[in-house]
Amino acid sequence: MRPRSAEQIQALDIAATAFTEENCIDFSVAGSAPTIDAERRRGRGAGLNMSGRFEKQAREIFDDGWETIEDLPPFRTEVQTERARTIITRNESPDISFDRSINPYRGCEHGCIYCFARPTHAYMGMSPGLDFETRLFAKPNAAELLGRELSKPGYQPKTIAIGTNTDPYQPIERKFAIMREVLEVLDRSNHPVGIVTKSALVLRDIDILGRMAERGLVKVALSVTTLDRKLARAMEPRAATPERRLSAIRGLAEAGIPTSVMIAPVIPALTDSEMEAILEAAHDAGATEAGYILLRLPLEVSPLFRDWLLRERPDRYRHVMNLLRSMRGGKDYDAEWGKRFKGAGPYAQHLGRRFTLAAKRLGMNARRRKLSAESFAPPLNGGVQLSLL
Repeated sequence: MRPRSAEQIQALDIAATAFTEENCIDFSVAGSAPTIDAERRRGRGAGLNMSGRFEKQAREIFDDGWETIEDLPPFRTEVQTERARTIITRNESPDISFDRSINPYRGCEHGCIYCFARPTHAYMGMSPGLDFETRLFAKPNAAELLGRELSKPGYQPKTIAIGTNTDPYQPIERKFAIMREVLEVLDRSNHPVGIVTKSALVLRDIDILGRMAERGLVKVALSVTTLDRKLARAMEPRAATPERRLSAIRGLAEAGIPTSVMIAPVIPALTDSEMEAILEAAHDAGATEAGYILLRLPLEVSPLFRDWLLRERPDRYRHVMNLLRSMRGGKDYDAEWGKRFKGAGPYAQHLGRRFTLAAKRLGMNARRRKLSAESFAPPLNGGVQLSLL
């Protein structure tokens, strides 16, 4: 066991002072947690599996000379069921458009290296690294809980956001179908919902979504980070390819479901040059609205992303991080409300201007559809005690 320190995280920048293959190999020697063997993490996004920030001690795997490390098995997806006590999560953040959300799963098998939700796995005593994408939690009682919560006296309906933390259509949804059950409850209750996903699996539920769209109850956003299939495979190893996401936009739009594209995140000096191309491709597929979010690197996401950059794009490391810090007040991340999603400074303003002009040219965001909660009817079988009057 080795104690961790802030210097270990800062060593990432020291390791990147020059961009040679030797620097990348010596990256783990520079003081950070060692990168997991490539064969053990094949098909995963993170290269590290450091302990969470709440743990008193940190554990690192290293070869003690007996070569037993070569016998360790590859990381496989494990799913535990969680009997949640509540399902609607509330927030009071002034810079987001919703005040409630649902997360059918904890962790996400998509393995997106930049995922800002990774630090939440530390609350489970697990690593925001490889644990986040391999040790997952499913909430099979989500639909039941939702029915109960919607039936509570005094409940005031507003749009519920799904997919803001982890993807509700990640691969394990094929087996558990929790998201479909949640949609069935919302459909019966005439309750509005906004969905964000990277998965073409959303087309499976087009029957429910189509019915809800006719009543102004649903909007779906597909997140498209890059059109480069090779880059997407490296950054988002188990998410749908860019082509399949665009195909999902087309399928939803043709079914009359309001569809938008989220360029999230925009990574300076890596994907930001694709902003206009992504908007054009999504518009051609039928998306009528669009948005973007600048790369966010809170807590453990920063070392994970920087490790990935040194492995996958070492020649871009300094350029990416320098531009990002120029928009984050010299830091990897600034969580200040109003700045965290778009950044600040000249480069951030330039990105915003590019997005606005491209969206306007394509006629996107000209008319944003608002979801309606006027027809909401609490579920009759919500499990809430009935009145005796």
